Amino acid sequence: MRKIIDFSPLWETMQRKKITQYQLIKGGIDNKTLDKLKKNGNITLLTLEKLCNLLDCAPNDIVKFHVKKD
Repeated sequence: MRKIIDFSPLWETMQRKKITQYQLIKGGIDNKTLDKLKKNGNITLLTLEKLCNLLDCAPNDIVKFHVKKD
């Protein structure tokens, strides 16, 4: 099964803005959530909003969705 959710833009945005995982943790994102993000797992919209606020960016700077082709 192909993953539809891709959080690679998050890591690119963090690098561009020089934001570390430690800074996200200090901002309220826990290690469990960071692990989910690394594995392209599911997160809540509240978490997405928190990430957008911490990184001062839009959702498409954090996540992209791939169209599933059968």
